[in-house]
Amino acid sequence: MATSTVPIKHVTVVGGGVMGSGIALVTAANGYRVTVVDVNDDVLASAQRDLEKNLKRTAMHVTKGDAEAAQTFFAEAKARLSFSTDLKQTVSSTDLVIEAIVEKLDAKQNLFSIVDQVSAL
Repeated sequence: MATSTVPIKHVTVVGGGVMGSGIALVTAANGYRVTVVDVNDDVLASAQRDLEKNLKRTAMHVTKGDAEAAQTFFAEAKARLSFSTDLKQTVSSTDLVIEAIVEKLDAKQNLFSIVDQVSAL
């Protein structure tokens, strides 16, 4: 059986809380374009602030304190991050969806139903 591999370029992380933000940080720091999706702009603004703070710390660690390299690392990773409340639009143009929402069965079932409908198009 032949298999096909499609390179992952764009990752969508659904959920901007601690887990989702951490996943987005690591993903962007490793060169992928990442969109964090959540239910409203206030949640996304908080996620963005936390991500930028943690990304600065990560940049200093990864570059072993080299301020110039850390600034470059931070700027490049930050440029790969975007934020949206439009789940359907984002999922329709992504290569990989990672779920990081609340631990509520009905919410997860609803999310996976939407992702299944949109990604099947």
